[in-house]
Amino acid sequence: MSLLAAAPAHAQDVGYVRLAHLSPDTPEVDVYLNSQSSGFKEQIFRGVGYGIMSKYLSLPVGGYAVAMRPSGAAATTPPVLTTQVSVTSGAAFTVAGVGRYAELGLKVLKDDLSLPAENKTKVRIVQASVQAPILGVSVANGPSIAENVAFATTTDYQLVDPGNWQLMIRPASGSGNTQVTTNLGAGSVYSLLILDTKPSGLKTELRIDALRQGGVPDGGVQTGGGGLENLKLAAIGAVVLVLLMAAGVVIRTRRARSKVL
Repeated sequence: MSLLAAAPAHAQDVGYVRLAHLSPDTPEVDVYLNSQSSGFKEQIFRGVGYGIMSKYLSLPVGGYAVAMRPSGAAATTPPVLTTQVSVTSGAAFTVAGVGRYAELGLKVLKDDLSLPAENKTKVRIVQASVQAPILGVSVANGPSIAENVAFATTTDYQLVDPGNWQLMIRPASGSGNTQVTTNLGAGSVYSLLILDTKPSGLKTELRIDALRQGGVPDGGVQTGGGGLENLKLAAIGAVVLVLLMAAGVVIRTRRARSKVL
């Protein structure tokens, strides 16, 4: 859990990396993160499925290797994909599995975490929908934000006004628009993921890249679900619930015994 917590932006001896699975037809994978420097303990993220994006990992400056193996495969299994990322001081990157399974690749995205003015918001589109391989994003009954965004590509960050937005996702095929609501906080930075849903729909998930409050890189989920952190929190919640239920059983049992006595 502590590894997934964002470090202060002023810690210039570190950089930031987050991991993502953005290939719609690729099964769950185990993601391995290794350093080329001694002293770094290998990190493994298991069962990472489509649409999952971790929060930023605060990492010492240096070179790192990212590898993906089929979920549950032994660590000695040859990886399906590998790539290298060079973490530089204060910089941030998203390492994502992108494309169709037959053409799967790991892409290193350079994230721009510089905060906009307090009266603006910075946002980009991450296109991970194969059902709408080319699409546009616009304000409902308003101006266009991005056009002809191809599958497995990412737009540049754009400055927009903060607030509640009604967005229209428009497939170039004309197969039907999807309207979504999202809230963009003033002075912060976001990535808007466009994802497939079964059987043939679209959805969006907003990821916080950097928040003005506290000025830290984040990478977490603003709306919707699907982050690694969310999975960990859900697992912890389930354990707590089981413990509370077990405690309730013990208390009721003791009360029953006291009445008998």
